[in-house]
Amino acid sequence: MNTPFSLKFYEDDDGVQPVREWLRALAPNQRRSIGAALREILQEQGVAVCGTHFGRQLGAGLFEFRLRSDDLLIRIFCHAHGDRIILLLGGYDKGKDPGEKRQGSEIAVARRRLAEWGVRNRS
Repeated sequence: MNTPFSLKFYEDDDGVQPVREWLRALAPNQRRSIGAALREILQEQGVAVCGTHFGRQLGAGLFEFRLRSDDLLIRIFCHAHGDRIILLLGGYDKGKDPGEKRQGSEIAVARRRLAEWGVRNRS
């Protein structure tokens, strides 16, 4: 049996963890649903979720974790780091704003955060 993946929240230079802040702003039932999915799916499968309907490779070290339920259409942007670590870079409710422009903007933010994280962790 594989050891579960560790989930780490990206943290900016000011100590802000955008994904954690976004999750805290959601309704309690939404937070519980997303938390359960993160534990039961992403933490168990890691980047292998990209071989299922729960994930998609975006290239250059970025992938998205997808969650769809009755009241949610969630995208969480991630990076697999090291042996068993998943870095959570960004997230949003695509159901509230399904446009391609929003999706592209969210991916661009996640890529920028990944680049910043990479620079900080090379030092």
